Amino acid sequence: MSSSPRSRATGRTTLVDVARLAGVSPITVSRALRGERGVASDLVARAQAAAQQLGYVPDPAARALASRHSHHVAVLIPLLSNALFVDLLEAVQVEMRRAGYQTLIGITHYDADEEEQLLREQMVHRPAGLIVTGLDRNASTRALVEQSGVPCVHVMELSDAPGVHSVGLSQIEAGAALTRHLLARGRRRIAFAAAQLDPRVMQRRSGWQREMQAAGCYEAALEWLNPAPSSLALGSAMFEEIMARDPQVDAIFYCNDDLAQGALFAAARLGIAVPGRVAIGGFNDLTGSDMTLPSLTSVRTPRSAIGAEAAGMLLRLMRGESLAETRLDLGFELVVREST
Repeated sequence: MSSSPRSRATGRTTLVDVARLAGVSPITVSRALRGERGVASDLVARAQAAAQQLGYVPDPAARALASRHSHHVAVLIPLLSNALFVDLLEAVQVEMRRAGYQTLIGITHYDADEEEQLLREQMVHRPAGLIVTGLDRNASTRALVEQSGVPCVHVMELSDAPGVHSVGLSQIEAGAALTRHLLARGRRRIAFAAAQLDPRVMQRRSGWQREMQAAGCYEAALEWLNPAPSSLALGSAMFEEIMARDPQVDAIFYCNDDLAQGALFAAARLGIAVPGRVAIGGFNDLTGSDMTLPSLTSVRTPRSAIGAEAAGMLLRLMRGESLAETRLDLGFELVVREST
């Protein structure tokens, strides 16, 4: 088979190559591979067989340019090493694939400038929609989203701002719920131990602070804030430091379960009874928290449901449908186990 001028220049199989092998026109191949109705079944079979034989992969950018419609959505999340975002991303991808869309994933590492650069790179692919984590970003990124006209849904936080679509939970209320639980168990010197210090972590801190102030128990010295990434090792080190510097602490609210799991390991190593001497609570109810010794009390966040609902909301926006509700609060669940 002779190659088209483009395939000779680039070494890439083109739609013309597939059409020539199948013995049909390029437009017929294009329609057949897109699954459009009205193409005879035998022509679809020939086009698919030729594409498979030649290893043809459609160019999404070219397709978007030609049709003025992209089959990609861009999803920006902070990390892939955190099960929280993996669960959310998997749910988004399932819903998008069902609707015929692919996901372009960007990892921001909680860096506003990196998020802006990633978004600019994603815009080159003309995404049909965007899903971004949280509401806090720099002015340039906000302007880029607004001026692009691309439908956008924010996840893990909630907004009442006009024109902003969000699916998530109240991080403040979730933080307050765990704090109230610890206070109800008779704990009074409750430390708040946090890492990463992203906006959602600081919202949990606000919930803790509010309840501690209401109970007359708040002290600034009870805040243990570390900007390092959250990890088991850091949770263990923070526990040792808290107990050494403030032995009157009778409970610790960790902003994420990996920190709390690390603290349980440290407590066992140091012979400090949990919850007898100090209660420990976590957040997000990550894998393994029900298996620790003692099992970990945590706030369960519905990240898979958030991903699925955000994808559904975005699909409706991309179809041009009007939404009765732009803010979807999926709540949280306080899961009480042995550590408190």
